[in-house]
Amino acid sequence: MSHVFPRHCHATLPTAVAGDGCYLIDKDGKRYFDGSGGAAVSCLGHSNQNVINAIKEQAGKLAFAHTGFFTSEPAEELAELLIANAPGDLDRVYFVSGGSEAVESAIKLARQYFVEKGETQRRHLIARRQSYHGNTLGALSAGGNALRREKFAPILVEMSHVAPCYEYTERDTAESLEDYGQRVANDLEAEILRLGADTVMAFIAEPVVGATLGAVTSVPGYFKRVREICDEHGILLILDEVMCGMGRTGYLFAHEADGIKADIVCIAKGLGAGYQPIGAMLCTDHIYNTIKDGSGFFQHGHTYLGHPIATAASLAVVKEILNNDLVNQVKQRGAFLESALQAKFADHPHIGDIRGRGLFRGIEIVEDRDTKTPFNPSLGLAAKLKKAALAEGLICYPGSGTRDGKHGDHILLAPPFIASEAQLSELVNMLARAIDKTLPSKD
Repeated sequence: MSHVFPRHCHATLPTAVAGDGCYLIDKDGKRYFDGSGGAAVSCLGHSNQNVINAIKEQAGKLAFAHTGFFTSEPAEELAELLIANAPGDLDRVYFVSGGSEAVESAIKLARQYFVEKGETQRRHLIARRQSYHGNTLGALSAGGNALRREKFAPILVEMSHVAPCYEYTERDTAESLEDYGQRVANDLEAEILRLGADTVMAFIAEPVVGATLGAVTSVPGYFKRVREICDEHGILLILDEVMCGMGRTGYLFAHEADGIKADIVCIAKGLGAGYQPIGAMLCTDHIYNTIKDGSGFFQHGHTYLGHPIATAASLAVVKEILNNDLVNQVKQRGAFLESALQAKFADHPHIGDIRGRGLFRGIEIVEDRDTKTPFNPSLGLAAKLKKAALAEGLICYPGSGTRDGKHGDHILLAPPFIASEAQLSELVNMLARAIDKTLPSKD
């Protein structure tokens, strides 16, 4: 009998014992292609020797030094490397242990920034429906994932949620892509004015929506209008790149694709590639200097901030990404994967949308393609697809509640950056077999 508290009390899971490139291996010797990188984490695969060596070397020198007393060489070097490659005015890096902590840090920094400026009335955070920002209470409050919020609603912090940029189901048939993007961006301004512009501190959004919507990108012009609105009202723009950042979409920072600047960016997952738990919050020099020239102390912190082994591992990961030009490879492999998905599923009667950017791809499943009607949630398609894919030797990330937290199903794919075209083709074939076993007949 296990004494581990699992995610699901009635699930019987295989035991992973080894990793080999793009594959995980269970104790029975079965190999699984990691088609989702766990949860878009394992961007370098599971046996990168340079990262493993960096962890061993750092553990032999210094395992831990509390940041209340010391900084460390790997943390300093990693911060320098990230900022050297970061877009816009990002200038400072705050290292944490994961994505939820990064988002919590961003929310608290936004509040303290305005307190230091004397604008203590700014307290509202605006996010989007069907977003996901983490599972700690602050991050969960910001997130718009209705299913994840439901049980904890009475203890969540009150925050506003506006329309997502979800063109597949929410664009009017008569609207152009650009007009739709402007309309939903202006939904943000309407909410700002409703709350009182001088009471809003920040807007948070994922440049490419991950777990909740399944790799949904914004339409052209949407984020540029969002940036304008934030500037007009003196509001910070927080971009959550925990899942979509660090090269996953073919850009080191996902918002580079939208040609905008961020005030605060949250990263994790691919930052450590699964070799160590790590996340980070990046902010502009203006925000940092406001704290430095004010109280001089960010009133926030966790025990494992800037952990030397975690930052040493992450430093090796980022060097692997940059030195091997993996961001450009993600663009190329992403285009190949998109073509393979389109060739296999474009005419499938129950595949409504194939979307995404780079090696971050989503497939939305529908009962009727013409009406875009989702399947009845009682069918539990996401769970069945996950099980069928595992049986085929494929790890993918099916999700349910795509439309509103209850209705809708999608599959998220986020394979390692090192995956070959042959391996991506096999991913598509394994997924096709899992879909055929799970969904109603195509006849």
